[in-house]
Amino acid sequence: MVSTSALDFRIPSDLAQIEAIVAQVVHRCRECRFDARQLSLNVPVALTEAIANAMLRGNGEDAAKEVRIRAEVSEARLVVEVEDEGQGFDLDACCDDPTTPENLEREDGRGLFLMRTLMDEVVQVEGSSNVVRLTLRRR
Repeated sequence: MVSTSALDFRIPSDLAQIEAIVAQVVHRCRECRFDARQLSLNVPVALTEAIANAMLRGNGEDAAKEVRIRAEVSEARLVVEVEDEGQGFDLDACCDDPTTPENLEREDGRGLFLMRTLMDEVVQVEGSSNVVRLTLRRR
């Protein structure tokens, strides 16, 4: 029997809020016996980047706007959706590799690159250009 644990947060666009949310998601993943590397690297880095992108880029650093984070943790996987109140964007169009010589000096694109590298799947929720879904299978 696979048990699932759900978390649902609404937080202001305040970067100081990120650490506590990430800690709660990591804690739930630890309870489901996720791999130590996933707990120390994959989950915290990818989730921090997703929430920070929602606050800084999606909500334009407007503290009056909120970010919603929904996480479902099971013994098989973690699925997190991060939603902002911004105009949205085309995730598939944001695919420049920041490690190539022509992109090394650019300041954008690194967060999405990290998320895609550390998670098994990063997609935009169909029909919503301001919701990103991150999926990580337990190792």
